[in-house]
Amino acid sequence: MANKETKEKTEQSLENRCPACKASISYNPKVGKWKCEYCGSEFTLEEMQKENDNASTEKKNRKEQKPEDTYDGYISYKCESCGAEIIADDQTAATFCVYCGNTAILQSKLSGKFSPDVIIPFKKEKTDATNAFKGLSKGRPLMPKGFNDSHNIEKIRGVYIPFWLYDITVSGDVVMDAKTVEKWTVGDTHYTKTNTFKVTRGGNIHFSKIPVDGSTRFANDIMNTIEPFDYKEMIPYNHAYLSGFYAEKYDEDPNVIYPEASNRALNSARIILKDDARYATKVIVSDQLEAKETERKYAMLPVWMVNVKYKNKMHIFAMNGQTGEFIGNIPLDKGRTLLYTIIIFTISMAICILISYLIFMGGN
Repeated sequence: MANKETKEKTEQSLENRCPACKASISYNPKVGKWKCEYCGSEFTLEEMQKENDNASTEKKNRKEQKPEDTYDGYISYKCESCGAEIIADDQTAATFCVYCGNTAILQSKLSGKFSPDVIIPFKKEKTDATNAFKGLSKGRPLMPKGFNDSHNIEKIRGVYIPFWLYDITVSGDVVMDAKTVEKWTVGDTHYTKTNTFKVTRGGNIHFSKIPVDGSTRFANDIMNTIEPFDYKEMIPYNHAYLSGFYAEKYDEDPNVIYPEASNRALNSARIILKDDARYATKVIVSDQLEAKETERKYAMLPVWMVNVKYKNKMHIFAMNGQTGEFIGNIPLDKGRTLLYTIIIFTISMAICILISYLIFMGGN
């Protein structure tokens, strides 16, 4: 790539080393520890933190790194393992060296205002995402035959995606038109009485950790659909959990996307207050609700992104890296859809004809 503009930088990449053999080590979701593929050793977060602290001290004692370059919107980093150049764009916070395969955690993308508060570690592995894709055919007769073959997977990546988590309190009340219906019979006469009420419900409702995707790279409809995450497993952020995975830093201003969270809180509050009114029918006619943010956190949440290429068209799927929820838009086989439509129409017509015949014969 041509060097369009060069700026002096002292960008650094971090990586996790095995405390036993000093080889590159990755977090293993299956065992919930860091497992070395070279010597087979396993380590806890405390043990990895001690190793990283020692490595940081050694790095400070070295000569300052040579300034790196900026290439037309991309930044180069030096791999701490093999010394090769790693090129990443401005949003990438963790990537891999194409030469030695080691994880490169880009320190400048995860410090200062970009330093995450919390993280949910991966619990699902790459094979879980692959198996989920291969199992899409169950209960989906209109899916094209062979669409979910594993060879159609163009790319599969475990990515820590930046989310903003908002605590919001909704206060106020809603006004509803409500009805109750009474029915009774006296002799041969049937009576119906409809009572109409003006009902008000109000209060303070607190919503905790409403998530909003903080990256423009990922479609909001997909990120919203893989919810919910189990926040009981959320822990303070530690960069050691990024080893073996990709990561992005946020590029959405939390103040700009806050209305997405507040609207979700307001809509949920309306539903809760409406459900509290125990009437046969009720319709909200007005409300005086106000959403107030009480706290926000910057979180890294685990997602397996699965890119599928089928008949020269890309399809994006995602799996919640904690719960295993797998979603995506599945194409329809036009031929199968037409066939099933004809079959259903034919069966429906046959049933109608049979019923008409039975009614006709019964009348005779």
